[in-house]
Amino acid sequence: MQVKSTVKMNMPRIRELTDAAVKALELTAEAVHTEVVQAQAFPFRTGNLQNESTFVDYSNSAQGKVTLVSSTPYARRLYYHPEYNFDKKENPNAGGEWYKGWLPGGKHSDFAQRAFKQFYKRLGGV
Repeated sequence: MQVKSTVKMNMPRIRELTDAAVKALELTAEAVHTEVVQAQAFPFRTGNLQNESTFVDYSNSAQGKVTLVSSTPYARRLYYHPEYNFDKKENPNAGGEWYKGWLPGGKHSDFAQRAFKQFYKRLGGV
């Protein structure tokens, strides 16, 4: 017994879904940034670090990678030294390692996955 099959690829739809995945990834990174800001986890003196100096780098989004970048010279020092005495007047949850809750093992570790799924469903029409 012989079986034959024909597969037709719907390339325009595959491109739409690929584009939707890229856009969903970008929106997810923005949502994570917004979520961390709203959780008041960034160190806060003037608001510069969380507002103007932290942004999403989309330059590699087509390859499936986005990066949250804090461009101030002091961001690395603050992030990797949670033992510093952070002012909690403006942001009561301020401290080092402000993304820790959204990384694997953190209490919000499923946030990015859920956000991506929601964005992809909406943008991809699935």
